[in-house]
Amino acid sequence: MGAGGLLTALKEEIARAQYPSFFRDMARLEAEAVELCAYDTLVVNGLLQTEEYMRAILSMRRPLLDEETIELRVAARLARQGIFNRWPAPLLSFVMEESLLRRLLGGKTVLRGQLEHLLLIGEKRNVELQVMPLDREDNAGVDGPFTVITRRGGEQFVYAEVQGRSNLLTKRDETSLAAARYGIIRSQALSPQESLDYIAMLLGEL
Repeated sequence: MGAGGLLTALKEEIARAQYPSFFRDMARLEAEAVELCAYDTLVVNGLLQTEEYMRAILSMRRPLLDEETIELRVAARLARQGIFNRWPAPLLSFVMEESLLRRLLGGKTVLRGQLEHLLLIGEKRNVELQVMPLDREDNAGVDGPFTVITRRGGEQFVYAEVQGRSNLLTKRDETSLAAARYGIIRSQALSPQESLDYIAMLLGEL
């Protein structure tokens, strides 16, 4: 159309505008990731959430979000989940605390759907889900949730978020330590197959 690439640039800017300002850099990195490793402690990772779980979580925010903002953020999270269909497929690893899999956020029906969704996602060849059981006496994740993103070429970033604020680490010594910490967390959690069996057990208890 003779716009000199302006329309493409605007499309990317509009896509980023779907996200809250503190998450926009992370959304861009997510889209470029060849490997993503996430440790979560309070709620299911956004990449793994069902639409019903998203709405329940977003409706609990204080101060309250208006309906238009909730719909915008639901659409944005669903769009992020296109990462599971990308090719070449990125390597995706998620470790989640058992407690978040037991929280009845949104009610039993919402949680049941979420657990069923995790079992389906966990069957993907490029995805590994692991559960950190409550009975573990040693847990390297006591400092809280974080995500390690690796881009093509090996460049790594670490993203952490709390109370609507985010922190993006880019220094090699910091990212290397976080990646090593994630490796320890993985070794302390249940194996991927044990984790899927555990999620299925929790689903059977609902």
